[in-house]
Amino acid sequence: MLSVCRQYVSPVELAEELMLNGFFKVFTKLDSFSHQGSFEGWVRRIMVRECIDYLRKKDPFKYSSSIDEEKEPACMDEDTDDDIDMNVLQQAIDGLPVGYKTVFVMYAIDGFKHGEIAQVLQISESTSKTQFRKARLMLQEELKMMKKKHYEA
Repeated sequence: MLSVCRQYVSPVELAEELMLNGFFKVFTKLDSFSHQGSFEGWVRRIMVRECIDYLRKKDPFKYSSSIDEEKEPACMDEDTDDDIDMNVLQQAIDGLPVGYKTVFVMYAIDGFKHGEIAQVLQISESTSKTQFRKARLMLQEELKMMKKKHYEA
């Protein structure tokens, strides 16, 4: 569950604190587990909500409600390496603005649908889609720059 929290917040010490808070909620609400889905999924959702609640209290999200009409590239490059170091990828994700990062992690990593993200974050579904697209474009650019620096060194 630490890796779930780490996707949303950094440094790792903060993720550990939120994970512990999440486990406290798990143990105090154990009787409310309905056995409809997996226990792991239920715990994971509590961890995600704990992180989102923290981020919302810390710095309210500043989402853009407009949708840009610029074209989205289908992929980064044909010569992009498939083997990206997870630490490099996590570092790039951590560099995203908070709102972009949260939507990106919820959609791409945790498998939420845009409707669910919109409901949890109290934004429109189109804003969720826009934030995800912008986050993806920013990550692509950052990874291109990292790759270029790596090959120039």
